[in-house]
Amino acid sequence: MFSHICIGVSDFPRALAFYQPIMTLLGIELRFLDEHKPWAAWQSKPEPRPLLLIGKPHDGAPHHPGNGQMIALLAQSRAQVEQAYRLALAHGGHCEGPPGLRAEYHPDYYAAYFRDPDGNKLCVVCHQPE
Repeated sequence: MFSHICIGVSDFPRALAFYQPIMTLLGIELRFLDEHKPWAAWQSKPEPRPLLLIGKPHDGAPHHPGNGQMIALLAQSRAQVEQAYRLALAHGGHCEGPPGLRAEYHPDYYAAYFRDPDGNKLCVVCHQPE
């Protein structure tokens, strides 16, 4: 469904330090990193897309997080959701909802919500039963 999703950041080194450990934990491989642009992208296996990119806004204007936008990353287990949440908070993220079941979505929806250091809202979710 998606080719790529781009997340705007204001401080690229800080954003890279935030996203890299989470993506590594989730098994999402770095596809490219260009600190001069600056931008980086990760991709899931085995397909080359979709990509998740981070970078400074292309137009050179300051980054502004949106209200209502959220990117949800897929975890393979509830433990992985908890680990990703801890990594996010350890790397400058802010809690928007600790790990737990959200049965209002479906009985096995286990997720954590947080914002990156730039205020972009993210979720890590596992849809599998425990």
